[in-house]
Amino acid sequence: MSRDGTRGAAIFDVDGTLVDTTYLHTVAWWEALRQSGRRVPMSLIHRTIGMGSDQLLKRFLGEDHDPEEAASVSAAHRTLYAEYWPRLAPLDGAADLLRACAERGWTVVLASSAHGDELGAMRRAVGADEAVTAATSSDDVEASKPAPDLVTSALARAEVAPDRAVFVGDTVWDVVACERAGVPCLGVLSGGLTRQELLEAGAVEVYENPADLLARLDGSPLGRPPGA
Repeated sequence: MSRDGTRGAAIFDVDGTLVDTTYLHTVAWWEALRQSGRRVPMSLIHRTIGMGSDQLLKRFLGEDHDPEEAASVSAAHRTLYAEYWPRLAPLDGAADLLRACAERGWTVVLASSAHGDELGAMRRAVGADEAVTAATSSDDVEASKPAPDLVTSALARAEVAPDRAVFVGDTVWDVVACERAGVPCLGVLSGGLTRQELLEAGAVEVYENPADLLARLDGSPLGRPPGA
């Protein structure tokens, strides 16, 4: 529970949820795998975006893959994706959504599967750091999504129990990680998955994008924090 016993945490995934990066990652992984001689259709890559890179590489290189090849592909992805950093664009309503949650009394936490430097680039793109209390990235956890570690790390940063938090994400991997951590998850469609996929995975509610969630914030689970 939080120190004051009343605050709740609004936890946000970043890639595909607040920043329009899903398809940039898809292209970067496609090219990185191609450089290693792996021909993987973008449609398959897209469906893995949102899980940790270690999990993604297991999918496409195999469970018993060569660690050197995995490191090479991962490094190539980071280099290719970094070329987009100066041009990253927030999704409509992202910054105002974070500010609105903070104004309502939520402790706003970012929880991203990206590395810390990538998360920094996305935070600059969103431009609402004054509303963010804390952030956690893949650098802070041992296991990546769909493992619950990133969600539990965000809870620890906010100093709240799972039943006092709400997570917002764009992939089934977010939803599964939240379910394992005991945190309800709101889905957004800005990552390119369908409403049915997110609901079937266990999302409590699904919105078109951050702007849609912001427009309907008062009637959503983020309308007011626990105890407010």
